[in-house]
Amino acid sequence: MSAENGKNGTPDTQAGPRPEPLRFYGTTWVDHDNGYAARRVGLAVGSLAVAAAACFVLRVAYQGLQIADIGSFVSLLMIVMFAVCSALAFRHTWSGFTSRPDPDRQASLRGLLAIGFVGTLLAYFFRTFTEAPGEKLHRAEYEKAREDYEKRTTRRTGNPSKKRRRK
Repeated sequence: MSAENGKNGTPDTQAGPRPEPLRFYGTTWVDHDNGYAARRVGLAVGSLAVAAAACFVLRVAYQGLQIADIGSFVSLLMIVMFAVCSALAFRHTWSGFTSRPDPDRQASLRGLLAIGFVGTLLAYFFRTFTEAPGEKLHRAEYEKAREDYEKRTTRRTGNPSKKRRRK
């Protein structure tokens, strides 16, 4: 039994496809309501703060390697590894906002994305200036689903038996 709003037994929710919720935003991205702007600001500030804290932790780890006196080659290798992994994670996360990532590729990149987590956080930070991360992709999919639903549910007008036949 569907939920009713108490007015003539009409359903409380709209028929058809429902928007897919975004992480941290739910479905507020559809109409930009219920604290959408505050969530965008909070996510921008939060992702930048966590990225800065992560850089501080990486700096402490680097200083630990310097104290251990393991050599300049390993220190340089660590810096290059985190820089490359962060750049790749940034690019992968950024492209994931505009297209659905391949699940197999996503699984194979899990380790690289874990190492380059700073890049992922920075991608979230920069994307929040224009939209909720992934909003454009979800909006296009939702509008396409609504359009397809409308095409399927529109009623025909007129009597089909009076339709002119093509010769």
